[in-house]
Amino acid sequence: MFASNPIAALTSIVPLEIVQGYVILMIALVVGGTILDMVLKKNAAYFFAKAKAAESSRTRILGPGDKIGAAVSTLAVEVATSADFCNWKRRVSHLFTMYGFIIFLLATLTLVFAYPTNEAPAIASQLWHLGAAMCTFGGFWFWFFIRVDVSAEGVPWNRVVQADMFVLSLLGTTTFGLIWSISVSVGASTLAMLPLTFFIASATILFSTVYWSKLAHMFFKPAAAFNRRITVADGSRENLPEIGDLSDPELQKMYPDIPQYMGAKPQNMGLGMRRDTSKHY
Repeated sequence: MFASNPIAALTSIVPLEIVQGYVILMIALVVGGTILDMVLKKNAAYFFAKAKAAESSRTRILGPGDKIGAAVSTLAVEVATSADFCNWKRRVSHLFTMYGFIIFLLATLTLVFAYPTNEAPAIASQLWHLGAAMCTFGGFWFWFFIRVDVSAEGVPWNRVVQADMFVLSLLGTTTFGLIWSISVSVGASTLAMLPLTFFIASATILFSTVYWSKLAHMFFKPAAAFNRRITVADGSRENLPEIGDLSDPELQKMYPDIPQYMGAKPQNMGLGMRRDTSKHY
């Protein structure tokens, strides 16, 4: 079942040229959306400005070897193992989703451009299904079990905001892709048209809404992790304000919830704290 080529089944309905053109269009939309995000939201400009400002407080000059080492460490730790997630459940869920998406994406490109017929190696189709299954598992684990946990986000599973566009469209792509492929493999070709429609719609939303979703975040996060390693290595640091004495009456006026957190455990600090900013407007 999972060795069947889903792209071959798709090209029996839609001409191969249209399928390949659609994939190329989605790639162009991702690139364009990322560039638009960088230009209009000024994410890249802000990032480089912060890095430039930190140079004034550095205590040593890093050589090419130091920077290469920082880059390798970033790829091996923050990127490959998602070590920046302290919660092991969140970390495992993210790894399943991330690697599943990468495998699914690479397998799709391989099947569309290299083996769009039934003569494709079985491993290519198996990786397509494996990647989709991993991504679906990790995504639903996050949505129904981690997202609702107060130690993570504490957001009800049925509350949807714009920031959820990425994960929901990603889940829709892999979930309906699997359902469609399984339906075709068992001979339910007519019933398979509905999940195929949702599969294409979800994929279109996923890749065409980069500017409004978190898809571009995957490009900025490794850069931020690399910059963090550089600032640690060269001794520079950001000029962040001190928190101050929590028993200070003036500070408590600005943050009315501070008294109930006095003596609370560190992991509970910040839950529900709000700042009284009415006098500033």
